[in-house]
Amino acid sequence: MDETAKPLRIPPEMAIYAEKHEIFDLVQTLVTNLMVDKPEDPIQYLIVLLKRGSVEVPRVMLLGPPASGKRTVARKLCEHTQVIHITDSNILQEDTDLTKEALQYKAKQQCLCCLFCVQGWVLEGIPQTREEALSLQEAGVAPNHVVLLEAPDAVLIERSQGKRIDPVTGDVYHVTFIWPEDKEVVQRLERQKTVSEEQLVAQLMQHHREVHALRKTYRNCLKGIDADQPHVDVFDQVLTYILSRHCSVAPHTPRVLLFGPPGSGKSLQAKLISQKYNIVNLCCGELLEAVSADVTNMGELIKPYLESGQQVPDSMVLQILTERLSRLDCTTRGWVLHGFPRDLEQAEKLQESNFIPSRVFFLEMTDDVAIERVTLRSIDPVTGEKYHSLYKPAPSPEVQTRLQFNPKDSEAQLLRQLKEYWANASSLQDLYPEAVHINADQDPHTVFESLESRLVGRLQNDA
Repeated sequence: MDETAKPLRIPPEMAIYAEKHEIFDLVQTLVTNLMVDKPEDPIQYLIVLLKRGSVEVPRVMLLGPPASGKRTVARKLCEHTQVIHITDSNILQEDTDLTKEALQYKAKQQCLCCLFCVQGWVLEGIPQTREEALSLQEAGVAPNHVVLLEAPDAVLIERSQGKRIDPVTGDVYHVTFIWPEDKEVVQRLERQKTVSEEQLVAQLMQHHREVHALRKTYRNCLKGIDADQPHVDVFDQVLTYILSRHCSVAPHTPRVLLFGPPGSGKSLQAKLISQKYNIVNLCCGELLEAVSADVTNMGELIKPYLESGQQVPDSMVLQILTERLSRLDCTTRGWVLHGFPRDLEQAEKLQESNFIPSRVFFLEMTDDVAIERVTLRSIDPVTGEKYHSLYKPAPSPEVQTRLQFNPKDSEAQLLRQLKEYWANASSLQDLYPEAVHINADQDPHTVFESLESRLVGRLQNDA
């Protein structure tokens, strides 16, 4: 047999390991940093990044009009995140430690921004215009987060008039909004160089002229925050945003398990998930029937069990299922599985085969609702259309007379299935403690919205 003609099989362990340890996100971040920073020595650059606790260093632009509190927020951010604080004044002074380090990098013929890129930075009040923003982009200075502090002009004018500066630390205080508790600090506070109200108004007008262009330039990572509130609240909101992760485009293959009693809508919900997100819909019962219809050794082996109504041995089911889950469509697009596992032993064997779900859902409903849903459903043998005595009655007496009921939907058969399900439900829930429980006694589209909201967003253990 031609080796090149064999179907490609991607080991499921590969994707599971990569997603668990965020390998895809890591590679995405490293490649992004390389393309943005363009270091002279890419290998050494990556080594320095990987030696850090996290390769996702903060790269923050803190923008806003005069007196909006940029300096106070920037200093607190740098203390909290241990990154470099860059202002238009300290980057231009030749005798600062920051400038000396940058010059050392330049002397080594390395990217001048590499120092800042590796350690992370907060740019305070930079850029002020769109032209400056474009120049920074050309130099490879690209932020992960841009914060725009906003407040009414009247508030900003009042704040500007009450500013006080600590000449030792450079911290900014205010006679009304922020006053130091330390008496020594209070004694050495100095008035900031006075700026007339006319000059401040002119600065504010200049800011308003430029801010729209800056919003447009950084629209994908910019967040406006109301600065007209206590400075502690402003900082908390800024920090929350800075620590947030943008939506990753790294591949995360959905692997979804649906549990629920008969009539809970597993098949319908799996179909809706599959259609919307283009993942493989696998019903274990339908898969077994399809295999038995094929002229293969496994098909011949399981056919007698299906024809007699007996349960196919777990070893055969697992062999068929793992082979199907290993195919390229499942390993690349993901899958939604229902009808297996039915008990703890089957679930453990599935996990031992390295087919570990990324999401598990239990569709919950009472036995009375299940009986109402299942025992009253029927099918038109002519059209194949499914009906229900309460939810979807036959459209005419003619159709009603030819409806057929599946013997498997009898109440006696259903009660046996419900008893089996509830006997295993508790142990399955213990095996999947992070599973999401959904009330299935609702409109199907409402159930799907609940499923979807938890399917798309990351769970706490994913963050």
